[in-house]
Amino acid sequence: MTTKPPSPVQEYPADSLERIAYQSVSTIPTQEPNDQNRLGYHIWRWLMTKQGTLEQAIAESGARLNVSKQDALKTIREALAKRGASA
Repeated sequence: MTTKPPSPVQEYPADSLERIAYQSVSTIPTQEPNDQNRLGYHIWRWLMTKQGTLEQAIAESGARLNVSKQDALKTIREALAKRGASA
């Protein structure tokens, strides 16, 4: 029995909001990789809608962080500022 190779993954462009959001959380330690994905999704959603605050987006994500929420907020804000996204 043979299997086909997996489909290639096409990444978002470097300047897209998706890439910016997920890269802004890439250095934040979480209990599981999915927690980091969940946090990245909520940051992306916040960047798209600008509803609420960044602090609320972090809390709403429900991500299990291995650092304090304040440290995560500082890291995300710095990463967003470097990429030119308003935080």
